[in-house]
Amino acid sequence: QVQLVESGGGLVQAGGSLRLSCAVSGSISSIYMMGWYRQAPGKQRELVALITRSGSTNYADSVKGRFTISRENAKNTVYLQMNSLKPEDTAVYYCNAQLSWNTYWGQGTQVTVSS
Repeated sequence: QVQLVESGGGLVQAGGSLRLSCAVSGSISSIYMMGWYRQAPGKQRELVALITRSGSTNYADSVKGRFTISRENAKNTVYLQMNSLKPEDTAVYYCNAQLSWNTYWGQGTQVTVSS
């Protein structure tokens, strides 16, 4: 079992920044990849960024150069630093943990970017 708790969402003006956090607990050693996804109203959930156990990262084209995924092992936390935010970044952001036998999701945190 893995538990994921997101925080850090909120309302920000276009061009601003936010940092999301995902606190991870449970079978942490079994996680081989962590990710951030988002879902805007009326749209499907989409990948934002991934980070593997080895530290490799991958980003959606729409956020490359603006968002950075990172982790702090000592705190069992994964971050998503979001800069130069745009109104189209408005969504509920979800933390995701991939294990070989299961996938876990957090409850989500709302990010709203005003124009």
